[in-house]
Amino acid sequence: MSSSEQAKQQPQEAQLSDAKDLHKTSVSDEVVIRFDDVTKTYNLYKNDRGRFLGIFNYKKKSVFLGSVDANNHLSFEIKKGEAVAFLGRNGAGKSTALKMVTGVTHPTSGTVEVKGRVSALLELTAGFDMQLTGRENIHLRGQILGLTKREIAEIEPGVVDFAELGLYIDQPMRTYSSGMKARLGFAFAVAIDPEILVVDEALSVGDRAFQKKCIARIREIMMDENVTVLFVTHASAIAKEFCSRGIVLDKGTKVFEGSIDDATAYYEANY
Repeated sequence: MSSSEQAKQQPQEAQLSDAKDLHKTSVSDEVVIRFDDVTKTYNLYKNDRGRFLGIFNYKKKSVFLGSVDANNHLSFEIKKGEAVAFLGRNGAGKSTALKMVTGVTHPTSGTVEVKGRVSALLELTAGFDMQLTGRENIHLRGQILGLTKREIAEIEPGVVDFAELGLYIDQPMRTYSSGMKARLGFAFAVAIDPEILVVDEALSVGDRAFQKKCIARIREIMMDENVTVLFVTHASAIAKEFCSRGIVLDKGTKVFEGSIDDATAYYEANY
């Protein structure tokens, strides 16, 4: 029996422990994510007109409220095979940093380097065309990621099966509930065999049975010791369960970096 087959027969708690241990012992020297003095600044406006004009650096006092650095001179490196938690309160800059990892947004200054195919379980419904069917959106997302037609055809049955949308898979997504959209988004994100997996602890997809199915799939991906895992959280217990290293953020700045036990101890003592 192969190691993967043996793992599937283990209880979920044991599988998760094994996944974490694999990431502790299999970290290579290859850096797959590097932030070098990264700052991400958002300009805030009173209304949509001001935000539109902001594209042209419009900062009239009547509509411009000011600027906020969601990330401020942020630097860190993550090596292939690591499982790293980003700890911090709401607004600490965790999601902004990982949006730059996924390419959803880009730094205002500094450099972000990412090597490998990224699968993000952050904003599951972002990027869908509501006029297209669920199946058509699978092809659209695949094309955006640079997958070939053959690769898309190979993952399509698995995405459709995992999402459990039935006949709705061939209906326009404008007819979907928010939960159905999230199901399809999750199913696609975990179907592409990522080299870098970004997970938001707040992820909640569908009913309880489907949530368990999602967690089981995340654990399965983590069992591949070559996958680098980034986990966004403000809960120390969850960080310890999934990760071996932690980075603590506060107001967009890195305030601590170390082993998961040291990082969570720092976070609990200061926040």
